[in-house]
Amino acid sequence: MPRKRSDSVEEHASQLTPRFYTLNDVATLLASAEAQAYAMVRSGDLLAIKIGGRGQWRIEVTVLDEWIGHQYERTATYIRENPIPESDRPGKRDTSAR
Repeated sequence: MPRKRSDSVEEHASQLTPRFYTLNDVATLLASAEAQAYAMVRSGDLLAIKIGGRGQWRIEVTVLDEWIGHQYERTATYIRENPIPESDRPGKRDTSAR
């Protein structure tokens, strides 16, 4: 029995690697809220495109990966430039009051 065309399309679609994420996808991947993902897009911090008549946001997978890498770099720079004072480090007790 020949396959229906719709079965073939569905099978093909299920094998595709997605190129874009929705705001909801990004929020889920970042363990954040969709409103936070939207705010990052609207501020220009995270690049995205609008598609369709309703203007739905899409973030390319590679763009999100690059953004995450950049966030690691920014965090490392912040940590270097803002070290935790020795007295605030875990396991250190302040003995100056004695």
